[in-house]
Amino acid sequence: MRARDIAVTGMGATTPLGGTAESTWTGLLEGISGVRDVGQEMLWDSGLPVTIAAPMATDPATGLAAVEAKRLDRVQQAAMVAAAEAWADAGSPQVDGTRLAVAIGTGVGGIGTLLREDDTLENRGQRRVSPRAVPMLMANGPAAAVSIRYGAKAGSYTPVSACSSGAEAIALAARLIRSGEADVVIAGGAEAAITPFTVAAFLQTRALSTLTAEPASASRPFASDRDGFVLGEGAGIVVLESAEHATARGATVHAVLRGVGIASDAFHMTAPADDGEGQITAITKALIDADMNAAEVGHVNAHATGTTLGDLAEAKAIRAIFSDTIPVTAPKASLGHLFGAAGAVEAIIAARSVAQGIIPPTRNLHPGNVDPEIGLDLVTEQRHISKQGHGTLPTALSNSFGFGGQNVSLIFSKNQ
Repeated sequence: MRARDIAVTGMGATTPLGGTAESTWTGLLEGISGVRDVGQEMLWDSGLPVTIAAPMATDPATGLAAVEAKRLDRVQQAAMVAAAEAWADAGSPQVDGTRLAVAIGTGVGGIGTLLREDDTLENRGQRRVSPRAVPMLMANGPAAAVSIRYGAKAGSYTPVSACSSGAEAIALAARLIRSGEADVVIAGGAEAAITPFTVAAFLQTRALSTLTAEPASASRPFASDRDGFVLGEGAGIVVLESAEHATARGATVHAVLRGVGIASDAFHMTAPADDGEGQITAITKALIDADMNAAEVGHVNAHATGTTLGDLAEAKAIRAIFSDTIPVTAPKASLGHLFGAAGAVEAIIAARSVAQGIIPPTRNLHPGNVDPEIGLDLVTEQRHISKQGHGTLPTALSNSFGFGGQNVSLIFSKNQ
């Protein structure tokens, strides 16, 4: 590793495909879908025309003590479970608390608590509102809970940037380490926002898929008949360390975070710029930060939510920087869209990809339904990664693009 490189020493996740990073990865390789009908379970007979979503495969509360789980919103529970896995995977590093930071992004924080307690206020009055409501609904709740658990005193950060929140947290973590403010950062994203209100709101924006007849096939990134994303939930957490710190303690390094890039569209609140300019800038910044050229990137983990405009804009951005033959995969076809957790979970997927030399397949795509305007080499079956460029290591770019024009790109390489 170079001095600027960031070591990925721990990974943890709870997603619609499994309650761990490993089960999530295995499910993705097997082409499993985490999307199902959740009308009775999570949408409370609300009468909504769309009742499909991608809930966590394992209730995160089961991974916590009963008293602790009761004091945490579901999004905080997810973050705590994923962080515990990541910390154990990193070998529970011995680090001075003043050199340990936390950065966990989320799109909306504890919205489940907010909606539930608002109902309590309206139906039962002020005195029945929970005294725990505020810490449970705070957007910084996941980061705060994790920082308290591990004694992180170098700072607790909460990027709130819609779909790119988790990826932005990882980029922030890299900057904290490079600036010398921390040696180790627990970073990632969490979201648990499958509620009648959020489903209704996204339906009103026309961003949600209405292909409910076959839930597992509803999320169709890059398909000609795509009509939106499927709302998901979960958490992805990584332990990041400076190259010096990881080497000094003899840590196992799963992958190396080589470059980060952040840019904004300054264009529209919910639609990407047609020419993909902001996305191109984020990818370019990541390449410059990694001191790499486009030919050295082996494949792209696309943001690709399944919206008509979003997928096309990203495809234009990818084609503008890479050749149209670069392999591209879209995990949201299996996972659904985890919003604030999406970028972090997909960063883990990209890190796993380069570590194991495998590009996971994209569900729900076949030659007959690929949008001809996309013009990319879309991976629909497991594919082995070969070295790119002139003897370089397997390398992947992971994109996360959020409402508000928030663009984040991360570059991971296999550790030598």
